[in-house]
Amino acid sequence: MKELIINSTKSQNIFDQIQTCLQGEFKGGREEKIITFNNDIGKGSLRTLDFNWGISLIDCDIYLNEDVKMVFDTDELSPIEFIFISKGYFEYSENANNTYNKFVQFQNTIISHKRNTKKTFLFPKNEHLKINFIRIERKEYLHKKNNNISQLNQLLVSLFNDNEGKIAFQHGGSYSLRIAEEIKLLNKVDIDNEMLRTMYLEGRVYLILSLQLLEHKKFEENMNLPEAISKEDILKIHKLTTYIIENISENISISALSEESGLSPKKLQLGFKILYSKTVNEYVRSLKLEISKNYLKNSDLSVSEIVYAIGIKSRSYYSKIFFEAYDILPTEYRKHIKNKNSSIR
Repeated sequence: MKELIINSTKSQNIFDQIQTCLQGEFKGGREEKIITFNNDIGKGSLRTLDFNWGISLIDCDIYLNEDVKMVFDTDELSPIEFIFISKGYFEYSENANNTYNKFVQFQNTIISHKRNTKKTFLFPKNEHLKINFIRIERKEYLHKKNNNISQLNQLLVSLFNDNEGKIAFQHGGSYSLRIAEEIKLLNKVDIDNEMLRTMYLEGRVYLILSLQLLEHKKFEENMNLPEAISKEDILKIHKLTTYIIENISENISISALSEESGLSPKKLQLGFKILYSKTVNEYVRSLKLEISKNYLKNSDLSVSEIVYAIGIKSRSYYSKIFFEAYDILPTEYRKHIKNKNSSIR
């Protein structure tokens, strides 16, 4: 097992120490920094971004060849960490007895440890890990105008106002595919302009953070996933998204998805409604429209060919639902994209 001792709570200092440990290659600008590595320890990448008011992001997409133990040993006031695992798992401990809690894929997690207490993360070997850490330095954040901390539940209000680090907090909440989808978008940013890219990323980080806070609120109010939906059901529904994309040119029915997943139509409808706030048909339709937008933007296929490619029989119906979703017709959208690209050249 490889052990890494971190003696700071600042994202940049943490990143520097991780880079030394992983022997990775560093690149990036003033706000966004990236480490890539491919060696005996493993392979993958880590990224950090610092925003105003004490908000920062550290995310990783890594595969380790040996277990890595990361110990935070510092007297500094720790940030509140909002953690989401898109792939894999990790274990966490905040005591001398090394009693670990395990947090797993799609689980919404919030952690803050007491001052002068070590916290330890165990990252397993031979496991693809995709983990996002949104970190809030509470003293800085409380200076933010309209921070609205008072509107959180009393537990989180106490945590944000704990400037002495007297409260230890762990929340291993329910599972969310909605947050997983938003994180995918966070990691697929095709914007070259550094200013616009940073603004976009900051907006997405705040959106993800708001969803994590909302999940915690629902969890505390016993509004989390009903017993009818298990973690195994969630994983099956998540796999269906790949199936839908692979069969996007077909008329994808609820019965076909039920047969593919092994879940009843009733459970499918309940799961999609809870996890995506959409019915199955609404989700499939929105995915078809998103894929069609990509065709309009990045291919020379005609609108009729695109309609066929996404499995919609009527071009007029496609134009109707496209306009309802995006407030623009497909042909006008393509013209807008072409004119925009021409002006850039």
